[in-house]
Amino acid sequence: MASNLSPRWQPNWTVTGEQLGRENSATAKARPPRLLERVLRPAARKASAGIRQRILVGGNLLSWGCHGVAFAPGENPASLWPGVAEALYRIRRAERLTGQTDVVLVKDLAARESGLDALRRFSYRPLETEPNMMLDIQPGWRSYDDYLAALDAKYRRNSKDQIKTLAGAGCTVEPLINLAAEAGRLHQLYLSVHANSSVRLVTLPEGYLPALGLAGADDFRCNVIRRGGEILGFVTTLRDGDTAIAYYIGFDRIAAGTGLPLYLRLLHSTIGDAIDWRCKRLSLGRTALEPKAALGAKPDPMSVWLRHRVPALNWVIRGLLGAVSHAEAPERNPFKAISSKATSGE
Repeated sequence: MASNLSPRWQPNWTVTGEQLGRENSATAKARPPRLLERVLRPAARKASAGIRQRILVGGNLLSWGCHGVAFAPGENPASLWPGVAEALYRIRRAERLTGQTDVVLVKDLAARESGLDALRRFSYRPLETEPNMMLDIQPGWRSYDDYLAALDAKYRRNSKDQIKTLAGAGCTVEPLINLAAEAGRLHQLYLSVHANSSVRLVTLPEGYLPALGLAGADDFRCNVIRRGGEILGFVTTLRDGDTAIAYYIGFDRIAAGTGLPLYLRLLHSTIGDAIDWRCKRLSLGRTALEPKAALGAKPDPMSVWLRHRVPALNWVIRGLLGAVSHAEAPERNPFKAISSKATSGE
């Protein structure tokens, strides 16, 4: 198994965590609580008050996907995962002088990864998370217009309406080359989205995106929506081999509240980047599943594997993980139906 993000995209930052495991209030209202949740929630709230947990993470908190472990080609993952568990155990033990680490977590493992049952021998258990939404870039798409042409009438009309709405409001979508000159505004827009997230494990510093742009060079793009001289939104796209990654995004929530489709238009701009780069797929991440499904993206199931240092609590965790809910991606097919003759090449 190889890491699907090359080392160049894995910077070293000190991070802190906020709101781990909390649910966005809007999401909580939209989803009726399960019976087990209703029974356990008051007790869990009381028991967890004032508790802080140190977590050792085998993975990259700045991204999604399995970026903490890479196995050499041809090796059997089932025989190597025990080595990963041993390494994490030794790291946890070595960190005792700076504080007790209670939970070890390996993120993010896709269902297609092999050999994961080897982790069960070390009391790791999977917790399914929201899926990574992946859009397959068709070989016949040579431009963003080709993607639009592949959509059925409803979705194509919606996409064009977004363009008209922004144009009517005096907005333009354009690449941003000098990120350093707009670092303050980009960070402000990033924080406006970040503050609304239900889980905030990482808060980026203001200089992160300009530094990433310099490091990425031709494999990095930043698209912005401007109105006059003001940037109302931005999105960054990375190229990692034949995969494009729609990375950090930020937009003016007040402007979006007036009806400007900032978020959707920014997502569409990453499709154009992926096509320009001749990538085979676009990784859109695991938030906002509904609008990403409407783009044609499909869910790639993902899980984190975790264990507690106390054996008795590991036994409790096994019973509780099944009760932890997560959002499911809706079924959407925005593309035109393709006849059997077309698919067979006749």
